[in-house]
Amino acid sequence: MMDLINHLSLGFGVAFTAQNLLYALVGCLLGTLIGVLPGLGPVTTIAMLLPATYALPPIAALIMLAGIYYGAQYGGSTTAILVNLPGEASSVVTALDGYAMAKKGRAGPALAAAGIGSFFAGSVGTLVLAAFAVPLTEVAFMFGPAEYFSLMVLGLIGAVVLASGSLLKAISMIILGLLFGIIGTDVNSGVARFSFDIPELTDGVGFIVIAMGLFGYGEIIQNLAQPEEERALNTKKVTGLMPTKEDFKAMMPAILRGTALGSALGILPGGGALLSSFAAYTLEKKTKLKPGEVPFGQGNIRGVASPEAANNAGSQTSFIPLLTLGIPPNAVMALMVGAMTIHNIQPGPQVMTSNPELFWGLIASMWIGNLMLVILNLPLVGLWIKLLSVPYRWMFPAIVLFCAVGVYSTNNNTFDIWLTGLFGVIGYFFVKLGCEPAPLLLGLILGPMMEENLRRSMLLSRGDWSVFVTRPLSASLLAVAVVLLLIVLSPSVSKKREEAFVED
Repeated sequence: MMDLINHLSLGFGVAFTAQNLLYALVGCLLGTLIGVLPGLGPVTTIAMLLPATYALPPIAALIMLAGIYYGAQYGGSTTAILVNLPGEASSVVTALDGYAMAKKGRAGPALAAAGIGSFFAGSVGTLVLAAFAVPLTEVAFMFGPAEYFSLMVLGLIGAVVLASGSLLKAISMIILGLLFGIIGTDVNSGVARFSFDIPELTDGVGFIVIAMGLFGYGEIIQNLAQPEEERALNTKKVTGLMPTKEDFKAMMPAILRGTALGSALGILPGGGALLSSFAAYTLEKKTKLKPGEVPFGQGNIRGVASPEAANNAGSQTSFIPLLTLGIPPNAVMALMVGAMTIHNIQPGPQVMTSNPELFWGLIASMWIGNLMLVILNLPLVGLWIKLLSVPYRWMFPAIVLFCAVGVYSTNNNTFDIWLTGLFGVIGYFFVKLGCEPAPLLLGLILGPMMEENLRRSMLLSRGDWSVFVTRPLSASLLAVAVVLLLIVLSPSVSKKREEAFVED
């Protein structure tokens, strides 16, 4: 306990410098803005801003990117409640009851429930992160190449289990991601693979190129494909922010349930905010309605408070596998790996010992950021609504331009811009086919790491495949992966799984 207090005091010392407070504020503001604007998620924004973080000190850069991530969870709820437009995938469920409350003129209490739930869950998530980081890091030092390989297999299977929609599509996306990861120069022999004699492909396909293409451009093409009326927004006056005493009574237990669920699910690979909010909403619907309580889908405040708490707790705890094991559990964390690599920081168990200021400073900044978000969001609701009235025809050329500038500035290479455009079209087809692009990004990130660890294990064991099952830690990770696969393939679970991801 004493250690934890010392670590946190070091963290707050780092986070409370003027520069880091400023970047936390910039991150939170940007994140909220991104969450509010539909069609722009944290993945797209962080991908656009990655090149800009070259010039920043590493701690400031990561504090800002983290702020964007959990800021977007907040902002997404604002539009979901006010205009039934989830700015963020994890706010889809918030829109179900939040918008119903807004139509009844109760947008204020809905926004307050989302804000209070998010702040409470964010604070708890930060504490969970601080408490579990040290013991998990000690476990991480027991990992050799065989264990890392098994852990990544488990991560990919976890991503399949938790991806929404059809299992076959999720598996295909992961395999596609792994295949994209193979393009480039072979680590061991230095031979170019699958580069089709195109010199630009010898370094592989850039992560930012694929992320911006699939998420940024793909989203834009999809939005433009809808008739303008469907993109139009209605803006109402929001009055009375404070929830009533009954509201507080109903939402407090819901916030606690959402926080607990989100904290647990955020740690899982592929989990994070999206799964947490769906699971929390499903849990609330299973909890019995009190006499006189509004049914779900018609403006029940629990349907806003619980998913919002869960997605914020999930977005905080998803930093745990990233910071302790160096494995990104979701697409945003994969971008954080990119940001760390830009600054020559190898994510993983070494970060805590070699870079304690960065590690604890980031954790402390999350708590400060959550506080900033409550202060920013509730009084400024009117301003965020104004933003929604910007016509999309002005917004999308700006997004296209920012993405192109961002992609070009990473390698100063026009070929990357063409590739991003190509992936934009591919991303649009994925949307049409109902394929989720996030597993592809995980495959792309984990593929090369998996291959490296697989080949390293083979070299160390002189080609003996049994190394993966004779080492206890590796064998138990693979066993968990097999159990997960068997569970998710069993008919009763796959039917339940399809129901869980359907919004009614």
